[in-house]
Amino acid sequence: MQDKKKNIKRGNITALILGVAIVILVNIIAAFVFTRIDLTTEKRYSLSPATKKLLKKLDDIVFFKIYLAGDLPPGFQRLSNETKEMLDEFRAYSDNIQYEFVNPSSYPSDKDRNDAYRLLVERGLQPTDLRVTKKGASSQLIIFPGAMVSYHGKEVPVQLLMAQLQEDPNKVLNNSIQSLEYNLASAIKNLTTAIKPRVAIIEGQGELDQLETLDFQNALSEFYNVDRVTINSKISSLAIRIKSDSAHDALLNKYRAIIIAKPTKPFEERDKFLIDQFIMRGGKVLWLIDPVFASMDSLQKYSTTMGIPNDINLEDMLFNYGVRLNINLVQDMNALPIPVKTGQVGNQPQFDFFKWYFFPVLTPSVKHPIVNGLNAIKTEFLSTLDTVTAPGITKTILLESSPYSRTVNAPALIDLEILKKQPNERMFNKGPLPVAVLLEGKFTSSYLYRIPPDLAGNASLGFKPTSKKTKMIVIADGDLVKNQFHYSKGFPMPLGYDQYTKQTFGNKDLVMNAVNFLCDDSGLISVRSRELKLRMLDTARVAKQRLFWQLLNILLPILLIAGFGLVKYRLRKRAFAGTVRKN
Repeated sequence: MQDKKKNIKRGNITALILGVAIVILVNIIAAFVFTRIDLTTEKRYSLSPATKKLLKKLDDIVFFKIYLAGDLPPGFQRLSNETKEMLDEFRAYSDNIQYEFVNPSSYPSDKDRNDAYRLLVERGLQPTDLRVTKKGASSQLIIFPGAMVSYHGKEVPVQLLMAQLQEDPNKVLNNSIQSLEYNLASAIKNLTTAIKPRVAIIEGQGELDQLETLDFQNALSEFYNVDRVTINSKISSLAIRIKSDSAHDALLNKYRAIIIAKPTKPFEERDKFLIDQFIMRGGKVLWLIDPVFASMDSLQKYSTTMGIPNDINLEDMLFNYGVRLNINLVQDMNALPIPVKTGQVGNQPQFDFFKWYFFPVLTPSVKHPIVNGLNAIKTEFLSTLDTVTAPGITKTILLESSPYSRTVNAPALIDLEILKKQPNERMFNKGPLPVAVLLEGKFTSSYLYRIPPDLAGNASLGFKPTSKKTKMIVIADGDLVKNQFHYSKGFPMPLGYDQYTKQTFGNKDLVMNAVNFLCDDSGLISVRSRELKLRMLDTARVAKQRLFWQLLNILLPILLIAGFGLVKYRLRKRAFAGTVRKN
C-alpha cells in the first residue's frame, strides 16, 4: 500500500515537471514563431496576406480615432466592438497601430457639441441621425460611424457604416463589418504610399469636362496623381521612352490606367491605335460609354426628345476585346424619381415626383470586390451590353438592371407623358439586363492586321499584337461618373448625391472601387469579396417557443449539476465500500 502511494506521488511529480517543461518550450517557440488560429467557418478573424504585408512594412505610428463610443444602440455597439477587434488583429502584426475610441456627443453644452459635429463633417465624416426610445421617452441621437486615421501629419477619414438604400439594417451592419478590413487597410495604404500611381482622364472627344467630374477627380487624387490628357495622336500622351540596348528606345506606359468618360465625338484611328497599344503594354481602361445620346436638357423646354445612336467609332475596338454595346435604352420600374411640374399656386410652380423609367437604379447583387456590398447606383439613359467571343478573356458581369425592366431601341422617342400613365407591368419583364462588365486576360490588338497608314512606317512604336495580362471595365452609361450641380449656388454636388431626392447613391464607391481594382497590384481589394454569414434568429419561432427555451435554459443546468453530483456520490460510495471490504 505504501509503495503504491509512492508510485502515485512520483507519477504526479513527473507529470507536473513534464507539463511545466512543455509550457516553457511552447513559450520559447512562440517567441520565435508567430501564428494565430482562426476556428470560424468563414475565417472572419484572419487577415488577408495583402493586409499582413502592409502592416509589417509600417515604419511609424498609424493612429486611429474612432467616433463610436458612449451609449450606442445595439447595432452600432456591435460595429464598435468589431472595429476594436479588427484593430487588435492589426496590432497583432504591427506594434505601430494605435487607436482611441471617442464619443463626440460627450460635450455638456449644445454649442460645444455642435462645434464638434461641424468639425467632423468638415474633416469628411458623415453623421447618422437616429431617433431612439428609452423608458417611453423618444430622443434624437447623432452618431458619427467613422474614424480619422493619421500618419506623419497626414489624415484621412474612413466611413465605417456602409449605407445601403432600402436594405435591412442587419444586412447593412453585416456588410459594414465585412468591409472593415478593406476600409481600414486602404486608409493605411493611402497614407503610407510615398509615390502615387498616375491615372489619366482622357478628353478631346467631347467627354465630361472637369467640373462635371470634379468630385470624382478629387476622390481619385487621394490615391493617385490624376492628369487630364488629350491624346491628339501623340505617343508621349500615354507612353514614355526609356533607353534600351536595342536599335530603338523602348516605350513604357506613363499611366497605370486611363478613364474614358462619356465621349460624344468619334475617335480618330490614330488615337484609337495609341489606346490599343497602351492596353497591349498592360495598361488598364475604365470605359464609361453612352451608346445612345439622350439628354434631359431638351425636356426642360419640351415634353419630348429623341434618343439617337452615339457614333464615337469605338464599336469595332470594344467588340474585338470581347464586348458589344447595344444601341438601346433601358426602362426599369426600379427607377429614380424626378420632379415634374404639376400645377401653379399663385406665382409658385408646384412639383411632384414621378419615377422616370429611363433613370434605372441598380442594386448590385454580384459578390465581386468591385460591387460587393455597395449602395444602389443611379444611372441616366442607361444601355445594355453583351459579351462576345474573345479567346483568353474572362468576362464578369458586374451590374444588371432589375428583373422588372425592358429595352427600347434607338432612335427612341423619350416622352414625359409616360409619367402620367400607369405602367403595364407585363411589358417590364425582360430583366435582369447586363450593363457593366469586367474583362480580364491577354487581349489581341484591334490593329493586328490594320495599323493606321501614317503610323505603319514608325518602327520606334514597337507594335505589340497581343497584350500582357491586363483588365478593363466597360459600363454602358457615361453619366454614372457625372456629379450634379447646385444651380442656385453654382457649385458641383458630391458624386452620387441626388439633389432632388436628397439621397446619396453608391456611384462614387463604384468608380473608386473600379479604378482601385484596375490599379491594385497588392491584392488588397480582394478583401471586399469576403462574405460573413448573417446568422439571424427565427423571430417567429422565438416568439412561439419562448417559454420552452426559457424553462430549458433555467432547469437544464440545475438538472445537469444534480445528475453529475448524484453520479459522483454513487462512484465515491462504491469506491469506499470496496476499500472497507479489503481492510
